[in-house]
Amino acid sequence: MAELQLALDDAYRWERSTPNQLWLTQPIGNGEVETYTWAEAMDQARRMAAHLKSLDLEPGSHIGLISKNCAHFILTDLAIWMAGHVCVALYPTLNADTIAYILEHSESKLLFVGKLDGWDGIQKGIPADMPCIALPLAPPTDYDSWNAIMARTEPIQGNPSRGAEEPAIIVYTSGSTGRPKGVMHSFGAIAHSATGAEKVFGTTTGDRMLSYLPLAHVFERFIVEIGAIRSGMQVFFAESLDTFVADLNRAQPTVFVSVPRLWLKFQLGVFHKLPPEKLKRLLRIPLLNRVIKKKILTGLGLQNVRLAASGSAPIPPDLIQWYRDLGLELLEGYGMSEDFAYSHASHPGGGRVGYVGSPMPGVEVKISDEGEILIKSPGNMMCYYKQPELTAECYTEDGYFRTGDRGERDEEGRLKITGRVKELFKTSKGKYVAPVPIENLINNHVHIEMCCVTGSGQPQPFALVLLAEELRPRLSDSSVRAKVESELEALLSEVNEQVEGFERLQFLTVVKDPWLIENGFLTPTMKMKRTTLEDTYGPRTEEWYAARQRVVWEA
Repeated sequence: MAELQLALDDAYRWERSTPNQLWLTQPIGNGEVETYTWAEAMDQARRMAAHLKSLDLEPGSHIGLISKNCAHFILTDLAIWMAGHVCVALYPTLNADTIAYILEHSESKLLFVGKLDGWDGIQKGIPADMPCIALPLAPPTDYDSWNAIMARTEPIQGNPSRGAEEPAIIVYTSGSTGRPKGVMHSFGAIAHSATGAEKVFGTTTGDRMLSYLPLAHVFERFIVEIGAIRSGMQVFFAESLDTFVADLNRAQPTVFVSVPRLWLKFQLGVFHKLPPEKLKRLLRIPLLNRVIKKKILTGLGLQNVRLAASGSAPIPPDLIQWYRDLGLELLEGYGMSEDFAYSHASHPGGGRVGYVGSPMPGVEVKISDEGEILIKSPGNMMCYYKQPELTAECYTEDGYFRTGDRGERDEEGRLKITGRVKELFKTSKGKYVAPVPIENLINNHVHIEMCCVTGSGQPQPFALVLLAEELRPRLSDSSVRAKVESELEALLSEVNEQVEGFERLQFLTVVKDPWLIENGFLTPTMKMKRTTLEDTYGPRTEEWYAARQRVVWEA
């Protein structure tokens, strides 16, 4: 059996074999970028590792990192690992209270501060006596800076190694309910996940990716950071939401991974310029078919993509099929923070629309009598940090992780997610409703960006509906609003024809405010916080039921 190749081993390999190959491209503003070859990147990581060693921290100390995605996020990880420590990455969208909690709970001895928005609020969560280091794109501070440390520090020599059983990172869950939990992963779990992904997807030094989903989450950490350290592919970073199209065109990605909400927004952007019925007609014309498909993918910046995937949350099957009809084989994956996002994926050429795919190499799966998906993955966490009882509760006696998701498998072992065990809610008639399958039916509509099916304790469920961003400003026009309402009424009838009687929606409520990470309705990976939505809109539900309308507009 081949020796397990750990992340640092991979980095040393590229440093040695391809020192002058471009690895990281970082926008620095005004359309300018800085680039790092493997030799340049590793030189900086080695210098910071030497500095960390000079601080005489206890081996295996926890070191915090709060930053939006940037090249120095990855370099910081490498430096922390070389110096013999553990990285604790924090979402850059967290509030001060949660930041303070994580830094205290994780017992972090030092904090790297990187590229951030809203620094004034974030800073309030950092203890006054916490030593900090400012990364190159950090807001102005009095902290010791990365560049100053580079200038005065010689790089660490040799190739410091870590053991497979040693902890590498602690990832704090986004905290959709209660305090976030610290998910601890070992170098071995990370390496096994990288090895399995390499077998399935075969990324190489010729591949390119754009990093824009939060690196503090295991999904981006696994796919982008660890994927690039293993395969040697180039990584480009997004500067901001406003420059996303330019960033995408700069990267010309061959591998593009996103979340359902962004795949939907891409589609809605196409429909804004080319309505669905007109697009269907054009695609039926043989001479235009190929030209139209290429033009759409080029407009999205995805014309060079050979591997496209969606993860983090359920995606409507019709949306996957729409991209496949354009010639982009959109794959779906399934994983959790607790298994380093290493669980299931649609394999190229072997996926089934509506299913999240087959088990990744080394993953064992079974469905409990209650319908819960149970996973035994090489990427499974070491533990929830400082929560042994909770860790024990999450595993079966034979070592399978209780995912909390409900699912079923087809004859080829491909997995379909049918909802969350705890998302089931009971109507006043005593019937249990699974919201996710109904939400997927609603989300197929061109005017809808997101929805939330709810109605616990009511005779029938209903759906909160967030309309597409491009449509919202036009609703002040009464004729537009009337047309949208008519289409939503038709959608309600269409959905209710496809579900059981007790699942039929009594009405749709069109919400007024957008659901954003910033206002607390979405997690950093753009999954909706169901409990927050229900708590926010719950006080209004009785009046909505009393209105006896099929489409309700939130006042």
